[in-house]
Amino acid sequence: MALKVKAREKLLKFSKTSEGEYRYVMQPELYSALDKDKVIREAALRSGVSEGVMKACWDAAGEVIKAWLPEGHSIPLPGLGSCRFGLSAETVTDVNKVKSSLIKTRRIVFVPSVDLKDELKNTSIVITCFDRNGDIVKRVTSDDDGTIEEPDTSDTTGENTTDNTQGGSTSGGDDNGGPSDEGL
Repeated sequence: MALKVKAREKLLKFSKTSEGEYRYVMQPELYSALDKDKVIREAALRSGVSEGVMKACWDAAGEVIKAWLPEGHSIPLPGLGSCRFGLSAETVTDVNKVKSSLIKTRRIVFVPSVDLKDELKNTSIVITCFDRNGDIVKRVTSDDDGTIEEPDTSDTTGENTTDNTQGGSTSGGDDNGGPSDEGL
């Protein structure tokens, strides 16, 4: 099995006045969102319990996560890792300037398990390149070392943002970033 990525040639403008330039922009090719009932049926089949019991457990686990996550708990997700509350906020040097308006975003931080990271690391990636007309111009299969991004535990990113989370801190900043300077 391989992860599929598409690289589409798109006109990117780096300022309101620039004419822009064409660059290949990569993004994962997602199959589709799995239906909750399909996931419950498969989990029931693998565990040997009835679908009704599995659905009740699934729903109860979801309610527990919704209740405990906002309280600041790091919640284990079986076989996947854990999730916790996080935020991105500006930093200040003076305690008297600390106020809620410094908070820019709230987020849920997912920390994958070692097994899940190993699975991703060992899965190849196939990139299909499309030109600006939508025609396939190249296919590439990954030969990278499979490096997995680790959650950053530093207190700051950039000059003014921090992501303080229960149980430690994770870098804040823009998750999507701007246009990359790197082409294909």
